[in-house]
Amino acid sequence: IVAYAAVAAEEQLHLRKSIPVLVAAGLVWLLVGVGIAQTGGDAHGASEAAKHNLLDFAELFLFLVVSMTYVNTLDERGLFGAVRGWLVARRLSLRALFWVTGGIAFVLSPVADNLTTALILGAVVMAIGQGHPRFVSLACINVVVAANAGGAFSPFGDITTLMVWQKGVVPFAGFLPLIVPSLVNWLVPAVLMGLAVERDQPAMAHSTEAMERGAVTVALLFLVTIGLTVMGHSLLDLPPAVGMMFGLGLLKLYGYVLNRGASDADPSINELDDVFASHALGEEARPSPGPAFPQSGARARPLHTFRQLERVEWDTLMFFYGVVMCIGGLGALGYLRVVSHALYDGLGPTATNIVLGLVSAVIDNVPVMFAVLSMNPAMSQGEWLLVTLTTGVGGSILSFGSAAGVALMGQARGTYTFMSHLRWSWAIGLGYVASIAVHLLLNGGLF
Repeated sequence: IVAYAAVAAEEQLHLRKSIPVLVAAGLVWLLVGVGIAQTGGDAHGASEAAKHNLLDFAELFLFLVVSMTYVNTLDERGLFGAVRGWLVARRLSLRALFWVTGGIAFVLSPVADNLTTALILGAVVMAIGQGHPRFVSLACINVVVAANAGGAFSPFGDITTLMVWQKGVVPFAGFLPLIVPSLVNWLVPAVLMGLAVERDQPAMAHSTEAMERGAVTVALLFLVTIGLTVMGHSLLDLPPAVGMMFGLGLLKLYGYVLNRGASDADPSINELDDVFASHALGEEARPSPGPAFPQSGARARPLHTFRQLERVEWDTLMFFYGVVMCIGGLGALGYLRVVSHALYDGLGPTATNIVLGLVSAVIDNVPVMFAVLSMNPAMSQGEWLLVTLTTGVGGSILSFGSAAGVALMGQARGTYTFMSHLRWSWAIGLGYVASIAVHLLLNGGLF
């Protein structure tokens, strides 16, 4: 509890969120070991429990590292910048742009994850909405809600859905019944907020952003990686991390081929990754990497996949480690059994899953979902989909309830704030209730 309070006060303490949970994870497992030793229990049991949680994190870690590397590479190749430039150059009204950015967020987040989607569309909103602070605020709220809703029906859209899929609780195609409830979750508040968006025409902005050589190929490789991962897990029961790491190998191999061809045409482009070059040639003999060419597509820049690997959100990944190990330690001490009995046996699964969605508006949905998976209550497929939906979209109710909201508050600082989001929490709450009702109505046969 103390560690998570420090996470919540991250901006006030200027303390990375991974630090308190890493310390807490170590302390929790030390207490587990001490408790077993004091009671004369089997120390081998604590070791197996810790290894089980480490394996859970390792699978999540490897999956996310590859996914983040691909997204970083697509960003470096200018794909997202080209999308932003195309949108900024369209002659659309503010109200039309409100719907276009929200729609793209809903469609993009199942593949690119809700955080990346929010940042991409947030940049579009900021570029278009200069001089229209009300539009920027409403459009940011809309993007957050749409990104979280779109990520709820895809294993690649949110960490919670990824964990549920990797655990084998819901198959890949099993998330598809959540498409309509997720769409309702976005559309209800979007319709209400859209009425408040002005019809003004934004000032035309000029954008020269263009894709770098290899951008389309990297995007296709990402789709191939996702396809191989899904088929390997569904048909061969291989861990999703295996397929993703294969995809990382394909990306690195393509980077080698791309840079080799570019260096033949232009000797100033070095095909070797920095790490390899420094060891192979020595720092003194290391060739110049050449000029950093503008994103005009006229001349190719080398693709250094290790640099994109370095740009992965390591603080977030270490935060996930701390969360997984903390929750696992509390489970080893028996807390999760007590909570599971009080909630799922007391309130019932449906009421509990709805409440947990509201809890995820205050507490990050990752520990909430990992706790549910660790408790592993006896639930139908419909109930598992319900908790996946509620924890995925419940964070939209408050601005700091999801990573997408926190990221946009930093990006549109002073315009999109906690209070500006809170003014529309009632509309987002209506969407939350409506999505649950639609799920219960359409997918009642799964309960």
